[in-house]
Amino acid sequence: MSCQHDYSQCDPQIAQLADLFHLLGDPTRLRIVLACMAAPIAVSEIAATLDLSSSLVSHHLRLLRAARIVKSERQGKQVFYTVADAHISGVLNDMLEHIAEPSNGNEA
Repeated sequence: MSCQHDYSQCDPQIAQLADLFHLLGDPTRLRIVLACMAAPIAVSEIAATLDLSSSLVSHHLRLLRAARIVKSERQGKQVFYTVADAHISGVLNDMLEHIAEPSNGNEA
């Protein structure tokens, strides 16, 4: 059986990777993760920076934290978010560099 759309039939690592890319495929979630790359940032600051509601940002951060894309740290009454580790930052930075490269005209 093909695992093209039914990830349960795939290798578990493939399914987990597909889920990770699915989460990052949402433009709002991707913008939130990118906002968390430079330094720890609070929900309210993410919301203000991206012109989103705090509740929407919190919802997306719950999903991203469950997938280990971001991590949280409580400081007093506020929770600050950062990317989970250098792997996530590296993948995103590499992809940003990739899309910034000029096309060489050799596409099929």
